[in-house]
Amino acid sequence: MRHAPRLQRRAVMRTGFAALIAASFIASPLYSGAANAEEIKAQRVLAIGGAVTEIVYALGEQDRLVGRDSTSTYPPEANALPNVGYIRALSPEGVLSVKPDLILARENNGPHEAVEVLKSTGVRWVDVPDDFTLEGIDENITIIAAELGVPDKGEALKKKVAADIAKARARLASVERKLKVMFVMALTDGKVNVAGTSTAASNIIELAGGDNVITAFSGYKQISNEAVIDAAPEVIVMMNGRGVSTDHAAPNALLEAHPALSTTPAVKTGKIIRMDGMLLLGFGPRTGEAITKLAEALYGHEY
Repeated sequence: MRHAPRLQRRAVMRTGFAALIAASFIASPLYSGAANAEEIKAQRVLAIGGAVTEIVYALGEQDRLVGRDSTSTYPPEANALPNVGYIRALSPEGVLSVKPDLILARENNGPHEAVEVLKSTGVRWVDVPDDFTLEGIDENITIIAAELGVPDKGEALKKKVAADIAKARARLASVERKLKVMFVMALTDGKVNVAGTSTAASNIIELAGGDNVITAFSGYKQISNEAVIDAAPEVIVMMNGRGVSTDHAAPNALLEAHPALSTTPAVKTGKIIRMDGMLLLGFGPRTGEAITKLAEALYGHEY
């Protein structure tokens, strides 16, 4: 208890330092023209969120990007941009270091205190909805295109994305029976974290013609071994690729050794699908590609 005052002082110092940094940027000439934001297109855009960055590139406006967050790894050339940190662990210093005049941020950003400081600087901050649906993709493209002053490009991109998705979905007509699918977010210390309803994982499974076996709750949660056994998934889907932890990309050997997962038809038949997390769950311009790849992995020659 005797250390509490010291910890409080440190917290105040950190907050004060962040505010001081923010204040110095507000005073900068770069930010003094906020009143003219409606008249002048943003020229120094910071994209926070993988799908946000992908949309900017798909609109052909990538030359205005001055930075990105660590989840923005596609297209590959985006990796050459300055990285301001993880979307949920932003700092005012890191974000403002690239001197943006527009910040486009997926809604699951944070921490709250840092974001509030950033919003107080006068730099235009636009929250892009975290809506992992087809309607959400449309809305995100509309918002980003409007902020970049290219609404016509936005309309063209929406039509292309819709056509890609429709083409991918049309091929599902040949699938005779939906497979029972479980999305495993992570396997940590033997505990299985899975996707329930109202999640990007559940939505992409349904769009690819699968049937999410976890319907008792929404969001991502750990479930008991008994629940895993009762769910009896025919297919397990997991993330794979750069940037995922070993918990997210658990090798087959761990699944085969797990007391519950090892009993499932999915593990017994080796029907374990791994896909790049941002492609699979991003719900950005590549959603048609994500549906196609997942459906191909689920149904093979039937698709």
